[in-house]
Amino acid sequence: MVIVKMENSLLIAGSIAIDDIETPLDNRVNILGGSVTHALIPSGKRVSVFPVGIIGSDFPEKGFEIYKTYSETMENVQQISGQTFKWGGRYHENWDQRDTLFTALGVFENYNPVLSDSARNANVVFLANIHPKLQLSVLDQCTNHQIVITDSMNLWIDTANDDLLKVLKRTNIFLINEEESQQLTSHPILEDAANQLLQMGPDTIIIKKGSSGSVIISADDCTSIPAVSNVSVVDPTGAGDTFGGGMAASLVLRDSLLDAVAEGTAWASVCVEGFGIEKTMHTDEVEISRRKAEVLSGVSTC
Repeated sequence: MVIVKMENSLLIAGSIAIDDIETPLDNRVNILGGSVTHALIPSGKRVSVFPVGIIGSDFPEKGFEIYKTYSETMENVQQISGQTFKWGGRYHENWDQRDTLFTALGVFENYNPVLSDSARNANVVFLANIHPKLQLSVLDQCTNHQIVITDSMNLWIDTANDDLLKVLKRTNIFLINEEESQQLTSHPILEDAANQLLQMGPDTIIIKKGSSGSVIISADDCTSIPAVSNVSVVDPTGAGDTFGGGMAASLVLRDSLLDAVAEGTAWASVCVEGFGIEKTMHTDEVEISRRKAEVLSGVSTC
C-alpha cells in the first residue's frame, strides 16, 4: 500500500506527564505536562500534529480534550493500565535552579513507541526530550526523508551518551542549552562546543540561553537571537519544549530557520507567563506575531 505524505504535518515524540510544580510565587498539582504536551499546543494551532507517547488509565478527561483539540489524531498515543508518568519540581528564588522532588515513571517505564503509517510519513520529526533509545526507535520507523529536530538533556548525556550520539548522526537540527553543550563536548566556550557538536552529525545547532535568547550555529554562520523583553515569569516548566514545538511548526510551513526560531522564542516567552500550558493555550497569533517581530528586530551576527 502506498502511503501519501500528509501536507504540513509534524510528528512529536516525547513524554506525556502529570506535573506538580512549586515556584517562588505559587504552586500547582496534577497539571498536564510533559515534552509532547508543551510542544503540541503551539504547533497544533498551525499544522497537523501526530503526538507520540504513552498515558495510563488515570489520564484525566480534560487531558483527552486538549489532545483531541490540537492533534490530527491520537492513534499514536498508547493508553495502558497503570499510572501516567508523574513529575514534581521546585524552582529556587532565582529561577535558574530547579530541584526534582519526585519522578514516577509509571507506564512510561516500559514504553515502546509504535507509529502509524501517517505519523511515520510526517514532513518534520521533533524528537522531544526522552531517552535516546526511544528517539532511535522513532527514527527507525520513519521514512528518513524528514527534517529531524532533536532535543535532549543532561541526564541522557550522563547515562545514555552512546545512544545520544547515534541520534545526533541522524539529526538535522539539535536543540541544547549552554550547560549541556559544554557537558557533551567538554568545551567551556560556546562557539567551540557548537563546532564540535556539528561534527557529531547535525547541520545546525541551536543553543538555548534562557532569558538571554539563543544562538543558531551552522558550519558557515552564527546568529544571535534575543529573548522577548518584559516577560513576567510564573513557571518556566516546558519553555524549551514550547520553543521546539513553535519552531518545528514553522519549519513544516517552510518558513526560514530564522523565522522559525523567532516563532519558537515568542511561544516560549508566553509559556513561562503561566503554569503549565494555561497561557500557551489562550494566546493568539496576533500576540505571537507582535513578540516575534520584536525578536527579529534584535537579531545580530555572533
